[in-house]
Amino acid sequence: MMRRILTLLLAPALLYSLASAQTVDELIAKNNKARGGIEKLKAVKTIKITGKFFMQGMEAPAVMMFKRPRMVRSEFTLQGMTAVQAYDGTTAWMIMPFMGKTDPEKMTAEDANDIEEQSDIDGPLVDYKEKGHKVELTGKEDMEGTPVYKIKVTLKGGDIRYIFLDGEHFLEVKGTAKRKTQGTEIEIDTYYSDFKAINGVMVPHAIESKVKDQIVSQVTLSKIEMNVEFPDSLFKMPAKAAGSKADSTRRGGPAKADSKPDSTKK
Repeated sequence: MMRRILTLLLAPALLYSLASAQTVDELIAKNNKARGGIEKLKAVKTIKITGKFFMQGMEAPAVMMFKRPRMVRSEFTLQGMTAVQAYDGTTAWMIMPFMGKTDPEKMTAEDANDIEEQSDIDGPLVDYKEKGHKVELTGKEDMEGTPVYKIKVTLKGGDIRYIFLDGEHFLEVKGTAKRKTQGTEIEIDTYYSDFKAINGVMVPHAIESKVKDQIVSQVTLSKIEMNVEFPDSLFKMPAKAAGSKADSTRRGGPAKADSKPDSTKK
């Protein structure tokens, strides 16, 4: 009898809690708004990011370029050599002089999958249904004293990602993904901080990646430019090394942290 009385007393509170709970679509809408709003997000046609990449005690200037609909190119320079990874919407390719590969070549299927995912300029939550992704709110957690919402994202291809939204500001503060490195699957936690508004769009300027709570890489962004003009050829794999990006890589690389790559000039 007492249990039945308690159930009847608690039922209204339980129903109120369920009714006031955030749905995943409501959270995504709040995330879009916190980032600047859908109109401003979709008004961004290209992005050029300049910064520094830190890993294993090494520092390298880096440049990343994005262009709609699905193009991305990243470059980082170390010891006078420049590595390039790019995707033109169809072909994923790279130049990796540190591995003795100074000519452009196609990426492996695993690497190609990763860079294709990066090419989504809006991120997986924006228009997730149209992209073929599935999302699910798995709960609310505490992250170093900050309440966060945990969203499970099943990408169109089947890969699973977890996105953590700040419970107060609704910006993405953490992402978790499993990646394969040299045949071994590892779980990487990526943390985003130091958000600043660029053309009305909130962008993190500090990114830190951890594996088993150990820092494996850090990125600090010094300059972000939006709607810079890039030719599509910048993202396409060169037909041959001579006179191409691979050739300029041997001479020290095409991009520096505070300069625009020659290939962006018309």
